[in-house]
Amino acid sequence: MADESVAAADNPQVERTVDPDGTPRVRLSGAWVLRSLLPQAARLHHQLLACARDANAHWDLRDVHTLDTAGALLLWRSWGRRRPKWILRAEHEPAFASLSPEPSAPAARRANDPLAPVALLGRNFLSLTEHAAQIVLLAGHLVLDLIQASRHPARIPWREISANIYRTGAQALPIVALVGFLVGVVLSYLSARQLRVYGADIYIINILGIGIVRELGPMLAAILVAGRSGSSMTAQIGVMRVTEELDALFVMGISQTQRLVLPKVLALAVTLPLLVLWCNAIALIGGMLAADRQLGIHYRQFLHSLPSAVPISNLWLGIGKGMLFGFLIALIACHYGLRIKPNTESLGTGTTDSVVASITVVILVDAAIAVMFSSVGY
Repeated sequence: MADESVAAADNPQVERTVDPDGTPRVRLSGAWVLRSLLPQAARLHHQLLACARDANAHWDLRDVHTLDTAGALLLWRSWGRRRPKWILRAEHEPAFASLSPEPSAPAARRANDPLAPVALLGRNFLSLTEHAAQIVLLAGHLVLDLIQASRHPARIPWREISANIYRTGAQALPIVALVGFLVGVVLSYLSARQLRVYGADIYIINILGIGIVRELGPMLAAILVAGRSGSSMTAQIGVMRVTEELDALFVMGISQTQRLVLPKVLALAVTLPLLVLWCNAIALIGGMLAADRQLGIHYRQFLHSLPSAVPISNLWLGIGKGMLFGFLIALIACHYGLRIKPNTESLGTGTTDSVVASITVVILVDAAIAVMFSSVGY
């Protein structure tokens, strides 16, 4: 008898009543799950359709103690794929979130709205402001972790820092060398053709030196690192979100910024300036080979004239930009990694957004530095 009473309580029920103020109310109860719905799905569907014809009816789902996707879908189709006036438990709201067309409906209504571009611009600006505020907040947490780590050096994750230096630095040497060498060759060939017309062959050293050491070297290294290491950092943290490892760190009271963000930021702030030097050297070697072939400038002459053509301040400026770019790339990559939701679609989108944002920020910061230090190094 007890089992029969429990089974009866689990049966999905539809009851239509009228409130004292005359408002029609549809009260649902029981377990709206696939196992309970299958034996009486047709009857329930007809009852729900009859109740849904009254647009003023209030739907009360507070007595529904169990709801799965099948039950939510049955209700949603009976309602005509729209949200009625309802009251339901908070834990049942996610079951209808993926079925509701409301997020895309406003976009359809704004199709003919003349202010739609302004609204889109406003939303993008608010989203950009939100990202900037969260990145600043993450940087603040990082500074606090650095202060705490300086007081307790034993707590600094040295192994993670070393591993990130190897992954972002040593393993990136081949691709940085290849791209730097080819860019140096191409820049030298293109410049040589123009300089030969005016008989200013010797100025190829100035063009290659200033262009590579001051701008191209830091930019190439930063863009390659953003696409290679930045995406890897975002994906790594995103996978930890999907596998609930970040939640486990939170439960154990371990700081996510100290164990995940701090090693990556410190490692990239160290390796990117070194990669800038590596890229500069390989690009200058490529340009020197092309200059010897195109203009007949010997290697010894090229190396002898390079220090006088490129003031040392350009080298320090490039190294400083590399350190700043490394800090920004790692910070942005970790920011997008921590924002990833526990699903594969969010993982792919977050990784793509991380790379795009990192490269965009690098270009903007480089342009700002170029303007601010335009009188330095010439």
